[in-house]
Amino acid sequence: VASEGSGSDPTRHWSFLPVQNPPVPKVGNTRWAQMSIDAFILARLESQGIAPAPPADSRTLIRRVTYDLTGLPPSVDDVEAFAANPTPDAYARVVDRLLESPHYGERWARHWLDVVRYADTAGETADYPVPNAWRYRNYVVDALNADKPYDQFLREQIAGDILALEGPPERFAERMTATGFIAISRRFGFDSENYHHLTLQDTLDTLGQTVLGLSLGCARCHNHKFDPVSA
Repeated sequence: VASEGSGSDPTRHWSFLPVQNPPVPKVGNTRWAQMSIDAFILARLESQGIAPAPPADSRTLIRRVTYDLTGLPPSVDDVEAFAANPTPDAYARVVDRLLESPHYGERWARHWLDVVRYADTAGETADYPVPNAWRYRNYVVDALNADKPYDQFLREQIAGDILALEGPPERFAERMTATGFIAISRRFGFDSENYHHLTLQDTLDTLGQTVLGLSLGCARCHNHKFDPVSA
């Protein structure tokens, strides 16, 4: 529904308004809130009369961060080395090491691949294999491990074929592979030609939900009721 005070103007919906930084709330335990986001968490806790949990011990901390960033447990040697390291930057060094691991991209690529409905098969009633789908999967993994800027990441997936023709030659294969975002749209193998419009609809709807947080599929048949999207 439209945001409060927006009336009947769908462009005033909260999700279409410019992003702004809200004021940071004041908290009692100022030593605990080391960053601005901490203040938001702490303010909610304090409003409920709840105190933050105590800091995790070093062995718990390295297990948490290793699972979070790589999806894998830390080695015994890594745990012992971190537990025995009293330097202030020990945790930051662990984070940097995990971010440099190829397992980081493998772990976090899964989140993007889920959003863009990645699969090794075509979906729908003719769920036949897509032998080269893994190339797009690996593109996403490599993009995360290379810390590719998000805007570049999106452009390559939406228009990688155009960018590939613009050069340089050494980026051609990578940019063409990025268009796997489009190529893995659902296929209707029993009558792909007459149902191709549904493949295009799937691509557009996925683009809207992935990048805009907005469903575009309804516009195939009618104007959106609250969003400024027409048929």
